[in-house]
Amino acid sequence: MLAGMQPYNEVDAKILLRHSPLFEGVDDVVLDEMLAHFRRETWREGERISEQQSSERFHIILSGRLKMGQTNPDSGRMVALFLLQPGDAFDVINLLDGRSDPMLLEARDDLMVLSTPMQEARRWIEEYPAFNRSFLPYLGQQMRCLANLAGDLALHDTETRLARLILRHTQHEEPGKPLRLIHNLSHESLAEMIGSVRVVVNRQLQHWQREGVVMTRRGELIIKELEALRKKAMHFSRHSP
Repeated sequence: MLAGMQPYNEVDAKILLRHSPLFEGVDDVVLDEMLAHFRRETWREGERISEQQSSERFHIILSGRLKMGQTNPDSGRMVALFLLQPGDAFDVINLLDGRSDPMLLEARDDLMVLSTPMQEARRWIEEYPAFNRSFLPYLGQQMRCLANLAGDLALHDTETRLARLILRHTQHEEPGKPLRLIHNLSHESLAEMIGSVRVVVNRQLQHWQREGVVMTRRGELIIKELEALRKKAMHFSRHSP
């Protein structure tokens, strides 16, 4: 459920949009015009965003993380397709084809977003070439992430998939430092991101800790041996559950 709609600080919002891959190259005049059509919305950690809310408005994350996934209605098992962070947008596919998907959207932290009606965001694509030039690469990046997830699920075992997940979030990190995007996620959440289950991920992380590859500290996952993790991520095999 929607927790609140509030006015927002336009200066702070503009700074964030400037650093979002969706708004690279958009000049100040156009950006100010876009900001005039946004409102700020907030959700509490753990709240789920309804399909109607996500289909009617286009959202840009200001702070917090959002999990996007799909569930099996019979088993309840879930796979997380994206873990979105500040500067990311949802729902991008709906913006293009106008069709809502039965996607689960859950706030992983207290979440603050900017939102605008879908028809307004579609107008931006048509009228602002600079926004369109940024939007297409962003869409391509999301499609590549889905393709990588499909490949991982089809070709790699659980250990390899988990190693690859962690490495995808170490591009700007250092060994011995907490991983920011996936920090404090439960083993169940990590399992959802690789199409596995909590007990398997828990067992794998314990094994890596005994090997000295990773360690956990106050709920944060820390890489101790980056090269060893890279070798595990290069293993190629059919996947296990």
